[in-house]
Amino acid sequence: MTAPSPERARLAAALLELKGRTGLSLAGLAAKTAFSKSSWDRYLNGRTLPPRDAVQELCRLAGEPEGRCVALWEIAESEGSGRAAQGPRVLPPTPSPPEEAPPAGATADARDVHRGATLVAVLASVSAVAVGGVAAVVLLLPHRDGEPRASLSPPASAVEPRCRGEVCEGKSPMHMKCAPAPETLASYRTAGGAWLELRYSQECGTSWARMWGTRVGDRLEMSARGDDGEKARAGGVRSAEIRDGVDADSYVYTPMTAARPGTVVRACFHPAEGGGTECFDSTVVR
Repeated sequence: MTAPSPERARLAAALLELKGRTGLSLAGLAAKTAFSKSSWDRYLNGRTLPPRDAVQELCRLAGEPEGRCVALWEIAESEGSGRAAQGPRVLPPTPSPPEEAPPAGATADARDVHRGATLVAVLASVSAVAVGGVAAVVLLLPHRDGEPRASLSPPASAVEPRCRGEVCEGKSPMHMKCAPAPETLASYRTAGGAWLELRYSQECGTSWARMWGTRVGDRLEMSARGDDGEKARAGGVRSAEIRDGVDADSYVYTPMTAARPGTVVRACFHPAEGGGTECFDSTVVR
């Protein structure tokens, strides 16, 4: 069995600590979340990168502000392998759920101490994790009103992509480091419950699509055309397929295609079981 990457192992250790805090078994986690017992086993052992939603759900169950673990997840996701290969309902990106309120009776000083501890832990993670120049970490910084705010450190511009434009055609956005801070052009939820996103990297001048919450055999295709209606030069259809249960529990990405402002990017989802093809598109505006 291949050992998990350092980024994934660090995330798994943090999640395992939170699981211990909940007092729940794997079956208990499955009963209280949208993820199965076998999925949690893979997430907590670092064999599979969990969806962001799973990280957030475990934080809520443990009563832990989600900032530190989401930061570790973003690092692991950025450094991951990206193993890929009526009308449409285009939705905005799924918002992060609100944080749990502090325990009843907690004083303002106690809340500040808790936030300070969280900040120290995240700063330690920043120092420990800077693989390939990537350290996109969310820091929880208190406002005067007591609510956290998120900031990214360092900026995505500190990450040097390995390709640009047509040189990126057919390549993985993860391997080429085009995915530390891409723009989500559009999000879409299929009739079967899978989530899809169209992504764009201004630094790389490319677009791709990703999917999660899928089933084995599901397939996602992505293509791009210029504002003149022609297919993007050297482009064509890029596709990814869910090949096994590990894929079904992970984000799976299509390869990239070159894109620039005015390019129309289109994704089509082909479910393995029942239902017809579902497509949606969006236009690169910058």
